[in-house]
Amino acid sequence: MTWWDGGEEGPTCLVCAGRRYSQTRVLWTGLIDEWGLSQEEGTFIDRQQGVRCDGCNCNLRSIALAGGISDTAGSDSTFDAWLATGPGLRTLEINPAGDLTQRLEQIGPLVRAAFPKVDMAELPYESGSFDLVVHSDTLEHVPDPMIGLRECRRVLAPGGWLAMTVPVVPGRMTRSRDGLPQSYHGGEGEERGDHLVHTEFGADVWAMLGESGFERLGARAFAWPSGVCWTARR
Repeated sequence: MTWWDGGEEGPTCLVCAGRRYSQTRVLWTGLIDEWGLSQEEGTFIDRQQGVRCDGCNCNLRSIALAGGISDTAGSDSTFDAWLATGPGLRTLEINPAGDLTQRLEQIGPLVRAAFPKVDMAELPYESGSFDLVVHSDTLEHVPDPMIGLRECRRVLAPGGWLAMTVPVVPGRMTRSRDGLPQSYHGGEGEERGDHLVHTEFGADVWAMLGESGFERLGARAFAWPSGVCWTARR
């Protein structure tokens, strides 16, 4: 047994400083085949979604997201300790940010956008309205991710930050699923419209952030390559 399935202490959680984790299986054979994942790739993506901290219940992608958000604020403490300082950031959450969503209210004034009811390609907010925009495993479901990223940049105030996660296979390049059989992320047999995948992201995801106009790009890894948060400053 290993740390990710409760066999021993793992890395310190960036949210609550816990060291114990549990894993449940998330991927299924059909999705693995649609994605064209190797056994190794399927294993680390399964950890991204299915390994959770026993202390705060956040999975690896949410833990990486928490670290990315803290990094943008220049904090070296855990996410929970940083929240206790009362950051006061005007925050837009585009779709629930995993298990962090219940904590985001403590950052400051919070607007929750229910994707896809709120169109990421045309956000209904004034330019420069937010200090922080957060979305987690959402961009792959947006028909044109570049437009979505430009909208995130537009609604950020100068100096504001985007923090996001997307499922990434770092051993390949990003590809569109246009012309391929439809693929859905969610649960086996669930074919909801908001789970339809338009883009499969690879190691070049950072380039899309730069091309959309962001100036300072960063990444926060946790249990690489399972947990990665991408950050970008307006």
